[in-house]
Amino acid sequence: MKSFVKYFAATAIAALLAMACVGCASEETPATDDAATTSEQEAPAATSEPAATTEEAAATEVTPEDVDELIAAIQVQEWTETTADDCAAAKAAWDALSDDQKAQVEEGDYFALDTGDASADDPLNQDGIGENEILVVSFGTSFNDSRVADIGGVERAIQAAFPDWSVRRAFTAQIILNHIMARDGEAIDNVDQALQRAADNGVKNLVIQPTHLMHGAEYDELVEATEAYADQMNIVIAEPLLGEVGADATVINDDKKAVAEAVVAEAVAQAGYASVEEMDADGAALVLMGHGTSHEANVTYSQMQTTMNELGYKNVFIGTVEGEPEETECSVVIGEVEKGGYSTVWLRPMMVVAGDHANNDMADPEDPESWVSMFTDAGSFENIETQVMGLGEIPAVQELYVAHTAAALESIEG
Repeated sequence: MKSFVKYFAATAIAALLAMACVGCASEETPATDDAATTSEQEAPAATSEPAATTEEAAATEVTPEDVDELIAAIQVQEWTETTADDCAAAKAAWDALSDDQKAQVEEGDYFALDTGDASADDPLNQDGIGENEILVVSFGTSFNDSRVADIGGVERAIQAAFPDWSVRRAFTAQIILNHIMARDGEAIDNVDQALQRAADNGVKNLVIQPTHLMHGAEYDELVEATEAYADQMNIVIAEPLLGEVGADATVINDDKKAVAEAVVAEAVAQAGYASVEEMDADGAALVLMGHGTSHEANVTYSQMQTTMNELGYKNVFIGTVEGEPEETECSVVIGEVEKGGYSTVWLRPMMVVAGDHANNDMADPEDPESWVSMFTDAGSFENIETQVMGLGEIPAVQELYVAHTAAALESIEG
């Protein structure tokens, strides 16, 4: 596999680009006199056979199977010295296929799925940082519009709140970074790259604001990654969105309460109700779908259900894609909603970003394993609606991230 990727990167890309650029000189980039003379001397004689088009020539060199292999090579959670070339190879191979061939690529959605305008996103990977940096670390998403609205929304709110600090971005999911780079040509730093960028720019004070929900596996890995840079700058890691985990499902905190109030208020308004009580009286339930985790922090989801109960939101239910903890598995949640006698169900992600899980695992009616399909198949509900919107887009949630960043800034400045 690796040898094929390296061979394609070294040869096919150059060949494809060369074919694509034949005759591409424009008025803005005129050829030199020497080049013009050479082209006249070396121009081939005209023949009666028409030259093959770039698409036809390229398509004979690349197959749909090649593209699937190249995509598989970059669906990995590791950055290597060949990753950029591997991403370019996969995109060049995809572009070389005819439309009919693209339809035969098993992972065709990798390049073909329209998730919005990538050019609207700011990767926040600029140098010129200065001495004080706020690094916003997210899991990441390849859904362009969601990245701009959700992750970008949090980043812009933090930058507006602290204009004297430089805000930069890092994603923890290399597989997502590779997808964005291959499909859109956008380079976003992973955590190691962002930390090295800070060191190279002479940053003295670094506040890291994770957009993760909890102190889970991603947060633990982030803490570990900073250890190699602790002697180069002052580093403080701010609280994730839902704050400290707590010992069991009964332990809740103000962060969880603030998020619960914010997401329920937004969901209720989008559903067309004046209050959660009015929604409940109308026989409508709100199901919030989180990711789930095998980490001990999975109790956070149970704590969020406790928070909803204590706020009096009896028609609000918490579930998780991964079904961890067990009481948040989809079939269990469906049973709880059925017990409540609700006829309408609103599904909404309890995730910072409305990315792949929200669009596919929750809201895709064509996927028999999606939540909208499973709730439909239960046969207990008259209406099932979806709201595809991440937590990061909600102003009150952005304000909570700003508050967490402010607390971290106080500790580093103090």
